[in-house]
Amino acid sequence: MQLTRRKLLVLGGVAASVAALPLIFRSRRPVPRRLARDPAGVLDLPPGFSYQVIDAAGEPMSDGYRVPNLPDGMGCFSPAPGKLVLLRNHEVSRHFGHGAYSAGSAPPEAYDKTALGGVTRVVLDGSTLDKISSNLVLTGTLKTCSGGACPWGWLACEENTEEGHGFVFLCRTETERGARPERIDAYGRFTHEAVGFDPATFRAYMTEDRVDGCLYRFVPDNQDQPFSGKLYVLAISGRPRFEAALGATPGTRLGVEWVEVDEPCPKEDDVRLRAHERGAAQFRRGEGAFFHAGALYFATTLGGRKDRGQIFKLHVGKDGRGDELELLAESPNADVLDMPDNITVTPWGHVLMAEDGSDGNFLRGLTPEGYVYDVAFNAGGSGELAGPCFSPDGAVLFLNLFLEGKTVAIRGPFSSLGRAG
Repeated sequence: MQLTRRKLLVLGGVAASVAALPLIFRSRRPVPRRLARDPAGVLDLPPGFSYQVIDAAGEPMSDGYRVPNLPDGMGCFSPAPGKLVLLRNHEVSRHFGHGAYSAGSAPPEAYDKTALGGVTRVVLDGSTLDKISSNLVLTGTLKTCSGGACPWGWLACEENTEEGHGFVFLCRTETERGARPERIDAYGRFTHEAVGFDPATFRAYMTEDRVDGCLYRFVPDNQDQPFSGKLYVLAISGRPRFEAALGATPGTRLGVEWVEVDEPCPKEDDVRLRAHERGAAQFRRGEGAFFHAGALYFATTLGGRKDRGQIFKLHVGKDGRGDELELLAESPNADVLDMPDNITVTPWGHVLMAEDGSDGNFLRGLTPEGYVYDVAFNAGGSGELAGPCFSPDGAVLFLNLFLEGKTVAIRGPFSSLGRAG
């Protein structure tokens, strides 16, 4: 059975798409949403919403360095009353982007003195969102892409497996100047993308940005030693080497097994290859991940029969048993959803998906009924949107404009998004 799809496209700077994703959800009622053109040409938003630019690449920071460009994954924390702290990745590689300082002038705490990627910290007034201070936290990493929040701060992931790279680093919210890197070897060495952290069990679920990537789970020995334990990889019960891009059926739950990774930090980039030999499932470029209400949500940028992206939900059973994998959404074409990358889950249960497509990128929402709606559009260029995250009270949505090098804060009636107008 093929479900009908409704798309609204209003030219002249106001755009919206609404779609019932095929063979997935119950409701077919459309959810209209138009975006208002931003006269400044930065970010189109729904009527009633506004944004302010927090900072931009190249601006000076409080510690004397400059804001690196290519802001990507990001988390928001409230460690003290009246203050917000952003911890933000910068996906600077060997040949693309600029760091907080010039090549050859790395500080002593740099992880790799020849690399310029890392994490910055921005402290904001919780009411006005005015910037109080900013500083470098982690530097000397490569392609610090996404990550995830945990009780101690931000878990920054390297999407690069050059020698000495391919790790996750802990970045603490209280770090006021560049700190010695806290590398988490137990999380493995591979092309890390994002981490969905379960605050109840301290288990970490990690995506891998490869066309034949895996989904990993780290289980700590105990909560007193949260970064010491064992690494596992997901397999589908009775279906070894399951290819999720083509084999997953929307709305169907698949039983999950977890296979232990025997060598989490090999010299070669072959963790996933050895996992495939033991029956691990394959995901086509696993990217954004977010743990919410006892479940892991994650995106595959090239998943699906049209290579435009999938959204999965891992239902986590009790005591680490009985986990089930469900395909929530699969994009039928780029007009509906174009290569979802970073994701977050709203306090009211919608999945927000930042696109990394090729022809203008949206931040889109996915309702539990299966409808896609528009939240924001990058009006300043074709670069991806990245790092969506809410303040702990849910009042502010923060977002990065990757190529433009801007971090913005969005306010508005969020709970109205995705509802029938």
